[in-house]
Amino acid sequence: MCAAQHFRSAIGKSAHWPASYLEHGVAAAARMSDRRGMRAEQPRLHQLGSVRPIAVALNGTRTMIDRRVFEDLFENSVVSGRAPYRQALDRSEITFGELVELSRKADIPYPLFFAPHDHVRAQIATKTDKLLQGVSKETFALNSRTTVDVEDVELIVKDLIRKQMLLRKHDPDLEDNRIVGLLKRSRGSAAADAKVLVDALGLQHDTLTQARTKKRALEILIERLEAHQVFVSLSVRGFMPQLIEVKFSGLTIKDKKVPYIFLARGDHGDAQEPEGRQLFTLTLLAVLVARGIFAPVTYDGSSPAVGPGREYDIVGEILMPEQAVRGLALATLEDLKASADRFNVTPSALVVRARRLRLVSPAVAASHLNALGREFAARPPSRAQQPKPVNGVRTYNGREFSARMLRALDAGRVSPGDFCRVVCANKIKPHQIRDFREALG
Repeated sequence: MCAAQHFRSAIGKSAHWPASYLEHGVAAAARMSDRRGMRAEQPRLHQLGSVRPIAVALNGTRTMIDRRVFEDLFENSVVSGRAPYRQALDRSEITFGELVELSRKADIPYPLFFAPHDHVRAQIATKTDKLLQGVSKETFALNSRTTVDVEDVELIVKDLIRKQMLLRKHDPDLEDNRIVGLLKRSRGSAAADAKVLVDALGLQHDTLTQARTKKRALEILIERLEAHQVFVSLSVRGFMPQLIEVKFSGLTIKDKKVPYIFLARGDHGDAQEPEGRQLFTLTLLAVLVARGIFAPVTYDGSSPAVGPGREYDIVGEILMPEQAVRGLALATLEDLKASADRFNVTPSALVVRARRLRLVSPAVAASHLNALGREFAARPPSRAQQPKPVNGVRTYNGREFSARMLRALDAGRVSPGDFCRVVCANKIKPHQIRDFREALG
């Protein structure tokens, strides 16, 4: 099939892009085909201004495309770190086959690479604005003055929004979500709001505190959220569309049927053990979904300085109910540690909660937090092991999303190849789908 035919065959799959863009691709491909057997064209910088263009090579011919278009489209995609793309930037050349393959992986109609730069920029801006409507640009900061630009985690946001779109397209069993906005109108006290959310998730008031470990408490909360169509993605290095280079706790993404929670794991610099911190953060993110707040979130679990607000009080009532905390012995640091284990939270979280309830003075709280910080800093560093691909994909996607898309695969609504590409980001091959099923348990 010649280049022009390749482009024409793509038009039917690219109806959401303006036809004029596609015409550019067809015309360019036709020129490439017409020049077969002719001497390879040399780059002509004056064609595209002062920016060195990218040469697209096919059968001994080369057609120039605007480097700015090439970079704008691919830098905003999951292939921005792929070797063929980086090499094309270095060499100012890419084969037509590589361009098509990268475009497929990035879910970009490749005729768009032949469109004028101004049109491409406008199209990217329009699509980005529509995609990011489900996330506020304002940071929800709890006990923290740190802010996060959506752009810092934009590829993750876009990827999770695409997952929401996939679910709405392929899962006929989705219902309107009953957790979204559940607490927009307060029932009065934080304890009353906490009870409404706990009941809606099918939890008992002591389910999380009775869990054997903090890790198990976290798993239970994820299970209950996903059972109610609130999908949970956990950060996994190497399995996300971008590295997280900013310190933030997570984010919530709006959807009336399948809201998504992204929980950032790892060291957040606030001297808290991971499992206990993650349980608190996930509970906070769940409260935000129920309050109708969808935004990037920062949380410093070792600082009582910044006023926590209503959301904190609801989280506190879910994990560390006031009535139970008031009955604790909190005179010493060892008392605090023992009580924190009882609630499956970190000692720092209990210190901040006790300070919020005025059970300890600011000076005592600061002393305890400083001591806990020194103890945490003295711990030997832990090294996260790289998971197997099936486990990494399952953790980042979330179990419920993965299971529902497997059902779509079994029903023939998604092909094995598309499942690996759009659900698993090409991290597994079709022959590994069986292993992926087993990893879900």
